[in-house]
Amino acid sequence: MVLLCKVCGDVASGFHYGVHACEGCKGFFRRSIQQNIQYKKCLKNENCSIVRINRNRCQQCRFKKCLLVGMSRDGK
Repeated sequence: MVLLCKVCGDVASGFHYGVHACEGCKGFFRRSIQQNIQYKKCLKNENCSIVRINRNRCQQCRFKKCLLVGMSRDGK
């Protein structure tokens, strides 16, 4: 059974920060929380679709989706 990343739908590499996530989203979330990054305002009213092929286009929406699906610093 193939598990999918809850953020972008790519193949999940494991359970990271509380959800099944791919390596890309795991690293993105880790950098976001470790460096306390404030991303540029979304140009599309924070309504971007985050999928594998465009997950790097809007960092604010990607981080928002990470939180929405349950990623957290304390997630195991």
